[in-house]
Amino acid sequence: MHRIAVLLAVLLAALSAALLPFAAHAAGKFTLESAEVKPNVKIADKQVYKGFGCEGGNVSPSLAWSNAPPGTKSFAVTMYDPDAPTGSGWWHWIVFNLPADTTSLPAGAGNPGGKLPKGAVQSLTDFGVPGYGGPCPPKGDRPHRYVFTVHALEVEKLDVDEKAMPAMVGFTINSNRIDKATLMSTYSRK
Repeated sequence: MHRIAVLLAVLLAALSAALLPFAAHAAGKFTLESAEVKPNVKIADKQVYKGFGCEGGNVSPSLAWSNAPPGTKSFAVTMYDPDAPTGSGWWHWIVFNLPADTTSLPAGAGNPGGKLPKGAVQSLTDFGVPGYGGPCPPKGDRPHRYVFTVHALEVEKLDVDEKAMPAMVGFTINSNRIDKATLMSTYSRK
């Protein structure tokens, strides 16, 4: 009888240790925040594209995330407009191969000369170039939604490069994603 009690105690201790990382993740939801971009609030001119008739500063916002799920080996960050009148939306920013210990990007990280962690890659956007491209919906169109997403990935590196088309990178991100955290904001112009 004593042997069974000891065995049960050992099994319970092992199970508790194995579930501890999951309990820690459950205690806090995977979240994404920004000092410049707030949920469901119009994006400031500093983050708006400069071109196509828009006169913004085109500075990528700062992003910070917390409570990544266990098993995260890298991150990717995307900005996507599902309301763009293209039939397939518009990719504004894609950066991937962010190391697993990354928890934030400073404002301007997506711009030329911006501070990205070593090994991070920015691929092509629908503007045809890598890096951040801010909102610039057609004049008079309803407010567009801009979805910033940090993707927790199960691989250290994605098998794509900076010349990969946005849809291919999106497919590769989704194929390797453990979890994601999003922040949605809006922008329109008259």
